[in-house]
Amino acid sequence: MAWEYSEKTKRLFMDAIHGRPGTHLGEVENPDGVGEHGSLACGDAMRFTFRVKRHPTDPTQDVITEARYLTFGCTSAIAASEAMCRLIEKGRFTPIQALRVQNKDIVEYLEGLPEQKIHCSVMGAEALESAVFNWAQRRGVDLAKLGIDVRADEQDEGRVVCKCFSLTEPYIRRKIKELNLRTIPEITNAIKAGGACMACHHVPGGLRDILNDVWGPDNSRLPILSQASAPAPPVRPRDGDGKELSPYQFAKRVERVVDEYVRPLLNRDGGNVEIVDIKDTLVYCRMAGACAGCAGAAQTLRMTIEAPLKELVDERIRVIQV
Repeated sequence: MAWEYSEKTKRLFMDAIHGRPGTHLGEVENPDGVGEHGSLACGDAMRFTFRVKRHPTDPTQDVITEARYLTFGCTSAIAASEAMCRLIEKGRFTPIQALRVQNKDIVEYLEGLPEQKIHCSVMGAEALESAVFNWAQRRGVDLAKLGIDVRADEQDEGRVVCKCFSLTEPYIRRKIKELNLRTIPEITNAIKAGGACMACHHVPGGLRDILNDVWGPDNSRLPILSQASAPAPPVRPRDGDGKELSPYQFAKRVERVVDEYVRPLLNRDGGNVEIVDIKDTLVYCRMAGACAGCAGAAQTLRMTIEAPLKELVDERIRVIQV
């Protein structure tokens, strides 16, 4: 099933990947602030950079004049990153003022996101925090003295709870409180913790125990799930309403997404892709141009080709390089 996005989200995504005027996909040269969040291993990662107009005497009055992002992820991740840059530049914010931009502001700007994609807006807000922390270090601004609590090193400290996404207990606790997360599915939707192998759901010290400690033990008792007990998805592709697609219908949808979304991204770097065959939800591709024989071809296949197809055609699609 493809995710349902607002028209604004889809428009921002398309404008960004085509590099249309006014979009922000890219990187600021010699930036004043650099921040990163996410992990390429889990499929979503963002690098956020910004430039400021420096105040001659008071660095806290620096104003962000340019913001850009490099995002490896899905439609919502790119659209959320684009939205954040637009909010910051339009506001003529100082870096400290930019911290007021929260994930809920990004979601509102996009006119909503599917619940399962809220983590994409959180990723942008976290990358912003990290970039402001970096700017403060460069400019000698003591954020703590200003009463600003930015934990740029929090991800690297504390016990790792979700090993799949390398998320620590201090980080998970903070996001549970900030975002008022009350259940394990809400945690997964917001920050992806527990979204892969699910081993951290109910183990001692896992997500359930952290929720009980933060909110009390009587909140949202959930059944224990495991990968072994999860039902296998049907093989036949389906449309957004759950109706089975014919092989021809499915192939045409795959081709349209590749032509409109994937190929323009690859062409920007001299690459290309050829669809060799489609069997059920398996899409066999051959990399071409600069992508052929590239050391990062496997990553490109998953991030740039498979992710959009999962988003816009069927989430069970697997792309196989031949």
